[in-house]
This record gives sequence, structure tokens and C-alpha cells, in this order.
Amino acid sequence: MISSAGIPDVVPAGRMADRDQPGLDLPGGVRLRPWRAEDADALVAAGQDPAIRWWNLFTVADRADARSRIDRMHERWRAETGAVWALARPDGPAVGLVGLNDIDLAGGSAELVYWLLPEARGSGLAVTATRRLSRWALDDLGLHRLRLCHATANPASCRVAREAGFTFEGTQRSALLHADGWHDQHLHARVAGDPE
Repeated sequence: MISSAGIPDVVPAGRMADRDQPGLDLPGGVRLRPWRAEDADALVAAGQDPAIRWWNLFTVADRADARSRIDRMHERWRAETGAVWALARPDGPAVGLVGLNDIDLAGGSAELVYWLLPEARGSGLAVTATRRLSRWALDDLGLHRLRLCHATANPASCRVAREAGFTFEGTQRSALLHADGWHDQHLHARVAGDPE
């Protein structure tokens, strides 16, 4: 499609909806795969984890809510507005989430998000998954720009962003509302052609 300014869409509509969400392999036998109904318990656990709830503003009421969220993940893929993967070993339970929110195919951008359950933290998995999803989004899907945002009070996410090749671009003041009030947010980004 061509915009009113005569500029073609960065990624043509249908690039996601016309195919199944792919699985993406990571080193060590871990895989990014689409969420399944049987992953509901992992979402419930994430919704109960204090760090995930705090930094990701994420809650899940129960298994029914988790299954509904998984259905919405698949709907967002078909609508080309989001792409969310579970991090899991083959035939193992999900231990984390990595995904793209606010996908704008025409403009060529998205926001990268992630979280890990406690048993997966400290292993470098967040960095590895962020790098792999970034490669898929920029090289295979064809997006031009990915942003990664986190509260300035979350140094672990800042390390993930840096180690995954995202450049720090600045601080967005009072950008996230948490239970204790407004938090400043760091903005990191990768664009097509950035060195890994």
C-alpha cells in the first residue's frame, strides 16, 4: 500500500497474517514458540510473581484469564498488531515471554517486551531471546525500528537492552504509572543495519 504522501508501507499488510507464527530456535535447546492453551499455568505464575507484576504491570486472575490472554495473542498475530512467543525447552513448560507490541507494519516499528519466571533468570536467556527476536523482526519480517522501554529503576532490563544491542536514546519523564506513582522510563532502540 502507498500512503497519501506517496511512501510505500515498510512492511506490506499480510506479511504476518498470511502465515503461521514461526518457532525460533535459541542456543541450548530453548525455543521461542507460539503460546499454547496448556501454557496457562505459566501465565498464572507470571501474574503472581512480584517482579513481573511490578515491572511489566502484568496481572492474570486465573487459568481462564490466562487462556483468554493466549487466545488474544493469536488474534493479535492475525490482526498484525502483536507477536508474542513463549520461551520453552522442547516439550517443556513456558519459562518466559518475549514479544512485539504496538506493531506498525506501515511505519516499520514495534516495541519489544519480555519477562522471565524466576527459575529462568540469571541465565542470559532474556538477552539471547531479545537478540533472536530482534533479528527475526528486522531481517525476516522487515521492520525498520524496534524500541525497548523500561523503568529507570530497573537496572536488569537496562543490562538486557545494552547486551542485546539496543542503543540508549534517552529518558522519558514520568512515562509509566506504577502503584507507587509515576516512573521515568529509559528508551533504547535498534534499527535495521545496526551491528549486533
